[in-house]
This record gives sequence, C-alpha cells and structure tokens, in this order.
Amino acid sequence: MEQALSSFLPADASASAVLRQAMRYAVLDGGKRVRPLLAFAAGELFAAGQQQMQRAAAAVEMIHAYSLVHDDMPCMDDDALRRGKATVHVKFGQATALLAGDALQAHAFLVLAEGAGDASCKLAMVRLLAQASGAMGMCGGQAIDLASVGLNLSRLQLEQMHRLKTGALLRAAVLLGALSGKLLTAAEEQALDRFAAAIGLAFQVVDDILDATADSATLGKTAGKDAADNKPTYVSILGLDASLVLAEQLRQDAHAAILPFGDKALRLRELANLIVQRKT
Repeated sequence: MEQALSSFLPADASASAVLRQAMRYAVLDGGKRVRPLLAFAAGELFAAGQQQMQRAAAAVEMIHAYSLVHDDMPCMDDDALRRGKATVHVKFGQATALLAGDALQAHAFLVLAEGAGDASCKLAMVRLLAQASGAMGMCGGQAIDLASVGLNLSRLQLEQMHRLKTGALLRAAVLLGALSGKLLTAAEEQALDRFAAAIGLAFQVVDDILDATADSATLGKTAGKDAADNKPTYVSILGLDASLVLAEQLRQDAHAAILPFGDKALRLRELANLIVQRKT
C-alpha cells in the first residue's frame, strides 16, 4: 500500500517542491492504514481488480490525511505531534500545511477519476467520497466537534457527531472498495452500511478509550488531549468500563452485519477485530 500511495502522489517538477514534500510527508511513513485496508477487504469481497482497489484505497487515505493536516493546525486542535512525528504545520509552516491539505483533497478525486473501469461506478465513487468528506460527512462532524467544546452532550448527540466526523469516511472506505468491483445491489449496500456504521462508532469509542489510558509515545500523538481541551468523549459520558463494553458490542454488531457474505467476508471481520482490539 505504501508503494501505491507514493506512486499516486505528485512527484513531477511542475508543482512546488515544498508543497509536494508536505503532501508526501502528510500521507507516507506512518498511520494505521485502516481505511485502505477496509477498501481492499471490501474490494476483494466483490473480486475488484488490484489497480481499482489501489485507487480507491489511496483516495480515501488522502482525504483522511488532508483532514489530519487541517485538524492539527492552531485554528483547530493546535497539535504538534502526529504519527510519532512533527505535524505538517510545525515542520512546513501553517501556509504550506493549509495548501498541502487542500491539494491532497483535490488529488484524491483526481486519483479516482483517472482510474480505469465502468464510468457509472467511477461517478458513484466520486459522489460517495464527496458526500463523506464534506458538510454532510467529515467536515460537518468536525464543525460539531469544534462547537461542542465545554458542552455536556448526550450520548445520542455524541454518536451523531462521530457518525459524521469519523464514521462517514470509514463507511466511504468500505463502499469505495466494494464499488471498485461492481455496482452494489440494495441488499449488499445495506449490509455493508450496517457493518461500516458499527466499526465507525467502534473506532471512535476505542480512540476515546486510548486517549484516556495510553501515553503519547504509544499513540504517536498527544495523549489526554480531549480531556485537556474539555471535549466530550465516550469515556467522559459513559465511563471507561461502559465504553469498553460498548466497543465489544459494536464489534459483534459489525460481524452480524456481514454474515450474509459468509467466509468471503473474513478480511472484514478481521479488521473489525483489529479496530476494537488495537492499542494505538
């Protein structure tokens, strides 16, 4: 996956050398690659070609990377550590970081659009990624997150925020991978939707647990930052023990959602386990 990501990122001399460096720094050499792994697992479920899966995986990871670049900037979370190294704005400056995030967002759609395959599938993939990353998805969730600092959110409000901020892009990763193989039936899309909804929330619940219990060296980012910034989390609302129970229940829900696919969904089940059992 690292080689594929590198090959899709701009390397030609027509772009600013510093901008290219910042883009590559933001994407390469770090991260769990959960979203690309989900895209590959869903693509294999529908016998997608390797090149199509690589493009889907790279596009969703570029959107994720751009969101982290912007999220770490002083106007948002103001963080200096990401993936065990200096954040992009710390290393390259705020202006270059802003442009690198913008460029990664645009480049993700270029990667999808330039791929081979059925035009209707490509159009569906572009539309899906745009919806997942915009005001109705990730950006909308981030806006709610920024506005919720210091507020006492209900569990339902917290869940809605994270379905957008975290879950929308994880859902996109699953569906983009599947669409790399074929257009989905309503039943197939519903099953994958239920799976993605469960793992999307599970991912955030585990993130909140780790933020409260792990150290910065283990996480590769600043630990305890949500509590320090007075942000509502699953741990602050439910407590640690109940959050652990919820994460396990969501793992079981994810497994149940893809039962109709049988043994072909083994990779997706393994990734659901990884998301809940991870330590970073």
